[in-house]
Amino acid sequence: MRKDNDLGLFILRVAVGLLMLLHGIAKIGHTTFIEGMLTEKGLPEIMAYGVYITEILAPILILIGYRTRLAAAAYVFGILFIIGLVHSQEIFLLNRNGGLELELLALYLLGGLALFFTGGGKLAASSYNKWD
Repeated sequence: MRKDNDLGLFILRVAVGLLMLLHGIAKIGHTTFIEGMLTEKGLPEIMAYGVYITEILAPILILIGYRTRLAAAAYVFGILFIIGLVHSQEIFLLNRNGGLELELLALYLLGGLALFFTGGGKLAASSYNKWD
């Protein structure tokens, strides 16, 4: 059977990018709860707008395959920030079905990390720059 790594990377880009983008679209204009969490932790409220980088801009760049590695780095950083800010108490918890409580975030994180190391493949808007 012939391998098609580029098609596999395209599918990973669509999964990681589209699914997170939907989370970001739902947050457009609704960052008040994020601002409240940041304030509780002693962080500036303006950092709430980082959600748009992590959940909208980076996923769009990942989806189209433009500067995929750079977008994936921002994406992974944002997910780590989300885990630290919102889900730090759940990192090692299991849900009632025996899976990780944060398994969805873990999949996003590991998918983004994989794209950081592999790049977007040849089925991308750009594939010749070191950040692709």
